[in-house]
Amino acid sequence: MSQTVYLSCQGDTALIEIDNPPVNALSQSVRAGLLEALNKAEADPSINVVALMGRGKVFIAGADIKEFGKPPQSPILPDVIATLEQSTKAVIAILHGVALGGGLEVALGCHYRVALNDIRLGLPEVKLGLLPGAGGTQRLPRLTGLATAADWITRGKLVDAQTALSSGLIDAISDADSAQEAALAVARQWQEGRIALRKTGDLPNPRDDSHVIDRVRQQLLDECPELYSPFRILDALEASCTLPLAEGLTRERELFFQCMDSPQRAGLIHHFFASKAIGKVPGADGPARIASVVVSGEHSVVKALADQPLVERSESGSPGMTVWLASDDNKSTDTPVTVTFLDPDSAQTDVVSDFSLLLIPHSQWAELIDHGAQPGVQQALLNLLKSSGFSIVPSKQRSLYRTLKDSTKASDGDKNTLEKAALSSWEAGLCYRGSDVDVLAIETLGYPKHLGGPHYQATLSK
Repeated sequence: MSQTVYLSCQGDTALIEIDNPPVNALSQSVRAGLLEALNKAEADPSINVVALMGRGKVFIAGADIKEFGKPPQSPILPDVIATLEQSTKAVIAILHGVALGGGLEVALGCHYRVALNDIRLGLPEVKLGLLPGAGGTQRLPRLTGLATAADWITRGKLVDAQTALSSGLIDAISDADSAQEAALAVARQWQEGRIALRKTGDLPNPRDDSHVIDRVRQQLLDECPELYSPFRILDALEASCTLPLAEGLTRERELFFQCMDSPQRAGLIHHFFASKAIGKVPGADGPARIASVVVSGEHSVVKALADQPLVERSESGSPGMTVWLASDDNKSTDTPVTVTFLDPDSAQTDVVSDFSLLLIPHSQWAELIDHGAQPGVQQALLNLLKSSGFSIVPSKQRSLYRTLKDSTKASDGDKNTLEKAALSSWEAGLCYRGSDVDVLAIETLGYPKHLGGPHYQATLSK
């Protein structure tokens, strides 16, 4: 048995638990373990019910990001889900935390879905330039109807337990304290004939009597005509209305690989990984330890940090932060680190502090600029500032945001000008990674996300 999937039995109920921290991603090990556990349960005549659940805080959060961009490894997810759906046992999914992407597609292949109250469900693949490739476009509309499925999948919406129940996506909400408790309760209800199971793939095709496909396609043409995957999603949903399940799944898979080959998918995946890396300062082997902080001024960050441990608010002094670091013997260092708050609209001037913090207008983003090559201290400050509610981009020497913004003033935001500025900023050493420029330009300067970012595009063109 896989080290990420565990099979146990309680009476005639087989409990299959996924344990792949932190989010139970559908790695090759998980897929293989699920298939092995399902086949064992199927072959055991004493088993009548199979309950599928996740250990830890979530059911399944989706694909394993370590496998992005790599050739698929057997078994592929559609085959695992087909085995679930075709089982002669009663297969129930116990959903908690999140069931996203392939995780929700796994649940769609089960014969009954019960959720704990904390669940969030959705098929957000469109945000990565993809479509659900393991039956999501074929099974979801059979449960919810075409209009709901089209809305959720083309926009990558996440829904709560009550919305999922009222739409028909799940069959029940449980107040149980754990997934295992809920599983055993549902198994008893089925054995007592109090609930009915249904194989999603056996349900009738959804109908498009109100021309949902045409209506949503026009909405997409009005809102985002440049995007690729939303229109492929509509093609797959259209197939769900007219084709038997097996043929619909084949059509979905064809469209999935078309999206995989799209440059937009590559750009959106680049942005996904770039966003995850943004809070890490290269060269910071371990963040410095903060002993105490004094904040002053009416800055919004001051208000956000004032209630944090180790932080004291001062009513005097220039707006900014004074940070004392902890020495090896846990005493405060004699010389503090200073952080100046920059005005985003003022001209760039020489800064005498160790760091500067610039809040970027009309966004929840900020830039923390290191003026003295102290990566460990910068990482500690980033960790502290996370509690302010802002997403923080680390940079060096001078403001990366101002440099990019100033470059576009004369060109009225021209994309090519921003790409040249992104490349020159990287070459000048203003950022730790070229991808940091990409995130900043997308989130604060309106650069199209599906292109990956100005540095990404400039590098491609070079």
